[in-house]
Amino acid sequence: MKKSFIASAIYLVLGLSSGVFYREFTKLNEFEAGQYTQLSVVHTHLLTLGFLVFLIVLLLDNAFKLSDDWRFKTFFWLYNAGLVLSTSIMVLRGIQSVLGTEVESGAIAGIAGLGHIMLSLALGLLLIILGIKIWAKAEKS
Repeated sequence: MKKSFIASAIYLVLGLSSGVFYREFTKLNEFEAGQYTQLSVVHTHLLTLGFLVFLIVLLLDNAFKLSDDWRFKTFFWLYNAGLVLSTSIMVLRGIQSVLGTEVESGAIAGIAGLGHIMLSLALGLLLIILGIKIWAKAEKS
């Protein structure tokens, strides 16, 4: 449970910081207001997929002892790696668009896709762990 709390707190700080970075970086580079950049959504991705998801995982862990399952560690690290990878690529692409140096690269798209695949696999694993715990708890009662 401690790891989920720490992860949640770290993603809160990263999410809030990325919002400040977006605002200040676009102002500093005189980026036209209203023009889209991926920097504008990094803030919400980190807060939602990081901070809120790990708060929910923390509550579920408290109720169902998810972290007692040997697969939980795999979920935790796979999810974190996927989120960091995905949001890092978003930051890279956002900085490129603000600076006007966007490069269409299959490698960047592939890395972003890998991050999303990791997130999807981790969430699927979390559902499996939760399902096992719910069924085990239902059989006991």
